[in-house]
Amino acid sequence: MWGSSTILNVMYVPALLFFAVFIFYPFIEGIRISFTNWDGYSQQFSYVGFEKYINMLTDKNTWTTMSNTVIYGFGSTLLQNVLGLAYALFLDQQLRAKGLVRTIVYLPVIISSLIMGYIWYFFFQFDGGAINDIMALFGAQPVDWLANGPRAVGIITFVNTFQFMGVAMTIYVAGLQSIPKDYYEAASIDGANWWSQFKNITLPLLMPAITINVVLNIIGGLKLFDVIVAMTNGGPGYASSSLSTMMYNLYFARQDAGYAAALGNFMFLFIAIVSITSLILLKRKEVKI
Repeated sequence: MWGSSTILNVMYVPALLFFAVFIFYPFIEGIRISFTNWDGYSQQFSYVGFEKYINMLTDKNTWTTMSNTVIYGFGSTLLQNVLGLAYALFLDQQLRAKGLVRTIVYLPVIISSLIMGYIWYFFFQFDGGAINDIMALFGAQPVDWLANGPRAVGIITFVNTFQFMGVAMTIYVAGLQSIPKDYYEAASIDGANWWSQFKNITLPLLMPAITINVVLNIIGGLKLFDVIVAMTNGGPGYASSSLSTMMYNLYFARQDAGYAAALGNFMFLFIAIVSITSLILLKRKEVKI
């Protein structure tokens, strides 16, 4: 007869098989392909060593997309946490409509990122876009909002923030509700004002929630793909592209699977380093209630 521990270990097997087939094997294959000149379709290819990695490091488009990716990652993280915390503090008050506000803010999260991108594209498009139509009512000239690279990057960062700040808000609301009210009552008796209570009580005790939000937001922002494809497809050129969209275009448009795999491996390593470093640094600042 098998013991309970043996049965429990056997139950891990399906999950391990799933991980091996759909995650570990593709990861190893991606590393192997990055050392080839495979086009992604044919049976013929040859090993070219580190050629694709050298091409990646010397390609100016890589650094443009890298800069955009950093903006998407850290810009979205900053905005989502600031706005999410602001909404959470608002909802932590005694309000009759707090359920309605929470629903409205969280609602965009359940919409597909690709659909969200198309929705906002109809606002910002040059011909027939909602914003340009409103400007035309006041006699202003239409603006091609998404034709300028830096402006398109800013708009995409805003759209990503708008969609996912509800997640940050929900986590912060849970964090605020876990802080004992006795701390605030004691601080009020001692004469501490709102800012002093926020700085010395709320923020330190909210660090676990901040850690979760920052790490999740960084990972989500650095691998941003759907919204970019829907709004600009990385254009004009690579001006609003991210590492994810560049990798996609390398594989399907340029049929350079080796280059795409090399870029994907670099992207994985970059996100892993940034997210793990952020997690370690933020964990050190957490305090126990």
